[in-house]
Amino acid sequence: MAVHYRVSGETATAIAASIEEGVRGGALKPGAALPAVRALAVELGVSPATVASAYQRLRQRGIVATAGRNGTRVRSAPPISALRSTRAVAVPDGLRNLSSGEPDPALLPRLQTTSAANVGYSGAGPLPEFLAAAKKRLPRLPSDTRLTLVSGSLDGMDKVLTAHLRPGDRVGVEDPGWAACLDLLAVLGLVPVPIPVDEEGPTLDGVLAALERGVSAIIVTTRAQNPTGAAVSAARALLLRPLLKDVLVIEDDHAAELAGVPLHSVAGEGPRWAFLRSASKPYGPDLRCAVLAGDPETVSRVEGRMRLTSGWVSTLLQRTLLQLWETFDPVQAGQVYDRRRDAMLAALRARGVAAFGRTGINVWIPVPDETQVIAALRDAGYAVAPGSLYRVASPPAVRVTIATLKESEVDDLADAVARAIRNDLRPMVGR
Repeated sequence: MAVHYRVSGETATAIAASIEEGVRGGALKPGAALPAVRALAVELGVSPATVASAYQRLRQRGIVATAGRNGTRVRSAPPISALRSTRAVAVPDGLRNLSSGEPDPALLPRLQTTSAANVGYSGAGPLPEFLAAAKKRLPRLPSDTRLTLVSGSLDGMDKVLTAHLRPGDRVGVEDPGWAACLDLLAVLGLVPVPIPVDEEGPTLDGVLAALERGVSAIIVTTRAQNPTGAAVSAARALLLRPLLKDVLVIEDDHAAELAGVPLHSVAGEGPRWAFLRSASKPYGPDLRCAVLAGDPETVSRVEGRMRLTSGWVSTLLQRTLLQLWETFDPVQAGQVYDRRRDAMLAALRARGVAAFGRTGINVWIPVPDETQVIAALRDAGYAVAPGSLYRVASPPAVRVTIATLKESEVDDLADAVARAIRNDLRPMVGR
């Protein structure tokens, strides 16, 4: 085992609890490898079936993941609170951090909460004026569409999925796709079915294959797909809409005005669908607000679940976002991101490096070996995200966040990436 933590226990419950304690206390960090089943069974003096049962319980809870020859590892974002703060990508001091996936703070508006009377339980919920303004900003949707407000895109996905699906159901996901979405599916006990992505969104063949495997839902990122920057084209949307009529469709338009390309929606054709638009990228991650549009049944179930849990999204946050909609235009920030991303892509192409990033704040770079390339880039002073966080079955890659990348940094970074990939390829010559 690559970590110095001694697992204990004589039963599956005790072994699972011991591993969870290690994760919670920080001794077992995200990505840490666990012992092989037989090796741990010998060490603890129990049967391999007992250890396998413990690992199965941890997998069902989303704490660990098993990936063939790579063995069993702690997930990148296990659903338990660590005693110390942990991140999916640990960035040592002194490195240029291009791994975060966060917007540039300098391009976000200054948040000033509006003064308003305190709202009690009976008067809480989505403000009518907020929903009216949100409706004007959304794409054309079916006439019976209902709107509500949730605490971010992932919160909305969680509530929509739990409203309709049960553990063991299959969900079509973009591959590569949003790491947090993959972690959420693991926590909910849902089975991800990978759908390849090209620059126009989920591929037609991939969607057809997922439907043949019996998926109950499909999650699509309309624009600025994380991590590849894909955006659903008009032609692709036209092909996908009729195929998705019989499954739950969750459409995530998290970038909204930052995307810089038209929105071509795939939601709303069938009886069960949800469209999510978060405020995090254009207006700030601390604004835990996302508009959720959907069919009446889906939105009713989401609101019913909220009534029993979080209750509502703060009225103060609603008024703050409503004011930002009226006073701040994020389109200019999106244009800055476009220039930074395009400059990085052009510099990589000039060095013979294939990369993707049609929209959004990330660039996706296929590589032969993620570990070697990430290590080489760290030696050169850069921290980037390993593609393994975002992949189900797609080939290795790394993700570079360009949100804060300065023009003066582009060439040096592109040189470092090209050298890292060439160094990685040298041992392959002559095979």
